Amino acid sequence: MSRSFLNITDLSAEEARLVLEIAERPIVALGRPLEGRGAALIFEKPSNRTRHSMEMAVFQLGGHPVYTRGEEVGFDSREPVEDVAKIMEGYHGLIAARVFSHSIVERLAAATSVPVVNMLSDWSHPLQGLADALTMQQCLGGLDGRTVAYVGDYNNVARSLCEVSAMLGMHVRLACPTGFDADVAELERILLLGAPSVEQSTRPSDAVAGAHAVHTDTWVSMGQETEKEARRQAFEGYRVDDAMMSLADPSAVFMHCMPAYRGFEVSAEVMDGPRSVVFQQGHNRLHSARAVMAFLLGVR
Repeated sequence: MSRSFLNITDLSAEEARLVLEIAERPIVALGRPLEGRGAALIFEKPSNRTRHSMEMAVFQLGGHPVYTRGEEVGFDSREPVEDVAKIMEGYHGLIAARVFSHSIVERLAAATSVPVVNMLSDWSHPLQGLADALTMQQCLGGLDGRTVAYVGDYNNVARSLCEVSAMLGMHVRLACPTGFDADVAELERILLLGAPSVEQSTRPSDAVAGAHAVHTDTWVSMGQETEKEARRQAFEGYRVDDAMMSLADPSAVFMHCMPAYRGFEVSAEVMDGPRSVVFQQGHNRLHSARAVMAFLLGVR
């Protein structure tokens, strides 16, 4: 049974550091571990960055990416998840899925002998977490003892960011409105992953003060459109703007997984300003995806 990558915590801290090191290697140094094989890329939820980064990463590893829309496989409507997995493993060296329910990627991984990569689920976004860590490492140097702040909804993006940041020795701070925050058990879980400290507040200023990296995400994710107005009201005061960034460390960077909605979760001045590294972060989706697939396929 091959290893899969469904959550950041499927890697140890040492392995996470190795994957980040692999991401910095020249492509030619990785060999072609997917030579002559395909990679099934199944998208229940569409994505610009994920499709392009994954297709190019598969190509750079010598493989052939096959993009498939969710309705083409019809998980549990046209056929069971397990049947899809068993068919796909006969065609491909790797299966990746971007899904609504995390249970889908868990069932894919349980039913197949090839690696399964979670391109996003309602529980986690581990490829984004690796890209976030890679970007912070490039901008800040060593991450041990640094402080990462996340402002907004404690969602799948925030969870993976907190996991990888804790594993790399960062202080973790969250600013989330009541009802959109992490519960006590979750905060304790993150702390046990290796963070020197984990703090949560309803006040963004508390989280951002002195932080070295300030992250946010859209307040309304795909599938939450009916909650748009209620969420905008709940997140009033959580916009990352120049005033908020002025509280961070003078060398702090601003990060956003995108798509971003200027004027809502982030001001245009911050998003497009000199402290923003969002496009470097987006480009690192390619390098982190290539690295984790190479790792799963045996590159060390």
